Amino acid sequence: MAHIDDPETRRANVSYIKSSMNEPLLEREVEFELARAWREDSCEKSLHLLVRSYTRLVVSSASRYRNYGLPIGDLIQEGNVGLMQAAARFEPEREIRFSTYANWWIRSAIQDYVLRNWSIVRTGTTAAQKSLFFNLRRLRAKIQQASETLSPEEQRERIATELGVPLKDVEAMEQRMSGADQSLNATIGEKGEDEWMEMLSDERPTPETIVTGMRDAETRSKWLKEALSELSPREQTIIERRRLVDDGATLEELGVVLGVSKERVRQLEHRALLKLKQHISRNVDRSSDLYSEV
Repeated sequence: MAHIDDPETRRANVSYIKSSMNEPLLEREVEFELARAWREDSCEKSLHLLVRSYTRLVVSSASRYRNYGLPIGDLIQEGNVGLMQAAARFEPEREIRFSTYANWWIRSAIQDYVLRNWSIVRTGTTAAQKSLFFNLRRLRAKIQQASETLSPEEQRERIATELGVPLKDVEAMEQRMSGADQSLNATIGEKGEDEWMEMLSDERPTPETIVTGMRDAETRSKWLKEALSELSPREQTIIERRRLVDDGATLEELGVVLGVSKERVRQLEHRALLKLKQHISRNVDRSSDLYSEV
C-alpha cells in the first residue's frame, strides 16, 4: 500500500522526534510518584509528565518498523496510543519501571497498526503468525549468513522450528510477503482497456436462490419439529443435545443428566434416530431433503 508524506508532515515529524529525544528521563522515585498521582488522584498533569518523558521510547520503537512502507508519523502516533494505554494500566506498587512496562504496549500498538495497514489482505491474526510476520526476514538473513549450503526448504524448516509454527505457515507467509497488493482497476495487458475487476465473477447466490433456501429451511424446520414430537422426553433431550447443537454433549455427560449409563444413552439415541427416519419416510418424498445420512 502506498503512503506519501508531504514536506510539511516530514518537518513536523522531525521536530517531534527531536523534542522527544530531548525530554529528560525520570528518576525511579519521580516516575512512581507521578504514576500514583494519576492512578489514585486522576491528576492529568502527572499523566502528561509521565507520558511526555517516555515519548522517546515511541520514537525508538517506531523507527524499527519503518521498513514496512508506512509513514513514520503514523507509526509514532500508534506508538503514543500504546504509551497512553500503558500509563492507564501501570501499577507502581509492582515495583516495575514504567519504561519496561510501556515498551510492550508501544510495540504491540505499532505491530497491530502495521498488520492492519501493510496489506489490504489481513495478515497475522494469531500471536504465532504475528511473530512469524515480524521475524521472518531477520531469521532468514541470520540462517543464510550462518550457513550458505542450506536449501530454501531447509531454511524454512529451521525458521518453523525456531518460531514454533507449522512449515506451511512459513511458506504461506513468504509467498504473502513476496508480492505487493495490486489494484483491481489495473488494466489487463499493456494496451488493454479492460480492468481486472471486470474479470471477477460474482459467486454470491442469486436473490431467487436465497428466497428458495429460506423457504426450504422453514419447511425442514417444520418437518423436524413434527418428527421430534413423536419421541419420548428422554429421546428428545438426547437428540437436541447431541445432534442439534454445534458442540454436542457426550454420551457420558448425558448419562449423568438422565441418570443412566453411557451405553444406555447410546441405545436411546439409536432408537430415536430410527424413529425420526421412519417419520420422515412416511411424510417426506425424499428424506435426503431434511438430513444427511447419520
